[in-house]
Amino acid sequence: MNSISAPRAQVHRRSFAPAGAPVASRSAMPAPDPRAAQLRRYEGGQLVWRVQCGDMINRDRCVTVLVQDDQVVLVGPPGETARLTAGQLGQLQAALNEAAKLAER
Repeated sequence: MNSISAPRAQVHRRSFAPAGAPVASRSAMPAPDPRAAQLRRYEGGQLVWRVQCGDMINRDRCVTVLVQDDQVVLVGPPGETARLTAGQLGQLQAALNEAAKLAER
């Protein structure tokens, strides 16, 4: 992806934890999820998470998560559908949780 100019998906102090799962308060932030840590890197000074996925005809693609100001931006494959396995969905969930915590700061 050359530049990230996709519409913004806003996340407002919301957790993506499964229903019934404990949600940490802002003052007691848990250690980063190792699933997100494996995906996290800096690109051009911007912290991004890239989650590998596939499209409808099994080509390798990725979903990108980043934080701009106080918003979480979710960028899917351009013009594509993202198909995620249960493991990839867990990685996306971890990345979104971590990005949401950064956006709240």
